[in-house]
Amino acid sequence: MRIVRSSIICAVLLTTPLWAEEKPSPLQSGEAWESLQFDVFGTGDIVETPGALSLDTPFRAHDPALVPVRVTQPPDGPRIEELTLVIDENPAPVAATFTLGPAMHPLDLEVRVRVNAYSNVRAVARTEGGQWQMAGRFVRATGGCAAPAGKDAEAALAHLGQMRFQPVSADTSGGDLRREAKLMIRHPNYSGLQRDQVSLMMIPARFIDRLEVMQGEELLFSMTGGISISEDPVFTFRYRDNGAGEVTVRAVDTEGVEFGATFPLPAG
Repeated sequence: MRIVRSSIICAVLLTTPLWAEEKPSPLQSGEAWESLQFDVFGTGDIVETPGALSLDTPFRAHDPALVPVRVTQPPDGPRIEELTLVIDENPAPVAATFTLGPAMHPLDLEVRVRVNAYSNVRAVARTEGGQWQMAGRFVRATGGCAAPAGKDAEAALAHLGQMRFQPVSADTSGGDLRREAKLMIRHPNYSGLQRDQVSLMMIPARFIDRLEVMQGEELLFSMTGGISISEDPVFTFRYRDNGAGEVTVRAVDTEGVEFGATFPLPAG
């Protein structure tokens, strides 16, 4: 019995991010959000909805340029049509807006972002019924938007737009086949606030601002992105398999360069 119990504990530890077990860090009051919600969403009535939407991110970021943010909802929650990630104190607070297809319900999406100062990080969702939901945490991080790129410009451009689509798991416990996958895109996503480490000149902003992920002819999600999405973007998400057998990804950056790839899905 002791061996079985130990195995279960090990399995949980291996599949749970360490930061997901850190102490909670609730949203803090601040002036930035008071104006942001009107400017971005056209309303001042968006409040936290505990139990309807969850956002997990580290209490203190180990790397402010690569802060993982995971947004989830319970299985019986209403379908979310649009999700916006907001980082109150970033130079460009709207990190990304996602349009979500039906196969993404219930939502489970993770992305890495830059956090430039101690800030609230929010997930604001609009359901198919038009209701607003919000979840968030206060993240302790500084300098993420100006942090040096991980690769020099020549190396980054040599692999620009290369993609990988990695199946992570498949689950049929709910009746439908639901898959978890990780999409990785090579792109420096320059924020416009970084310096070349040799010349010390500012690097102009260049980032993926449009992304579309399709399962056959059905939209999984599309994204309108900004400078707060991390270098070499990674998206981890769960979706319902519709039997199409392949996923197609298309992306466009702010220079108008288009990237794309089609990935076959494993059977079963």
